[in-house]
Amino acid sequence: MENKNIIIILVAIIAILAIAGALFVSGIFNQENKDLGTTPFKTEFMEGDFVGNVSLVNGKEKFMHSYKDKEHKVTYNVSTVDNSTALMEIYEVQGVSNPEERNFNGNDWNIYFTQAMPGNDTKADENNTMNIIICQSQGKKQGYFIYMIIDGKSDINATGNSFGEAYLDYIQPLLESITLKESKNVPKINEEYGLTEEQFAEQMELIHQYKAGNTSALEGGQ
Repeated sequence: MENKNIIIILVAIIAILAIAGALFVSGIFNQENKDLGTTPFKTEFMEGDFVGNVSLVNGKEKFMHSYKDKEHKVTYNVSTVDNSTALMEIYEVQGVSNPEERNFNGNDWNIYFTQAMPGNDTKADENNTMNIIICQSQGKKQGYFIYMIIDGKSDINATGNSFGEAYLDYIQPLLESITLKESKNVPKINEEYGLTEEQFAEQMELIHQYKAGNTSALEGGQ
């Protein structure tokens, strides 16, 4: 397996983060609890309540749904995959690390805060920076993701940690309401990248070597 295949995976991850990104630092303390109401949602693999007035914008795939809060300029993507832990290891190579660890309703969640620019935006303008909170949980048979994508023009403060408005007023209440379910339509992560299980395992081994200090492991080979 040529090392260059790892580049395919990492480029794909960059694209995902560009579409679903972010961190724009604002005030973090003295947040007041807000009664914004909730919107229930239900998919084949999870159900719960979003904070605020949220509507479904894409539900074509049984393993992935997208919702939008138009008032606050926020998009939520919820999805399932067989191995969410492996996907987060790939994210970590791109700098998404140091998660907050929480347990809600018996489910362990890793909560990551990061940032990205809109996909086709070439302007280095922090006002265009999108905020993203990634919530990941791995069950016995499948993993789960919730992405909170906060537009750069959103009125929600995102601070990059669990003390901010985005987490306290939106993500935490959402996770407290979530019920995770085993489902039939669970994509395999190796197939999402067009690799066999053996090929994907080889790529993950390169990532493990890199994380262990062998920085040459991810250098593109010919």
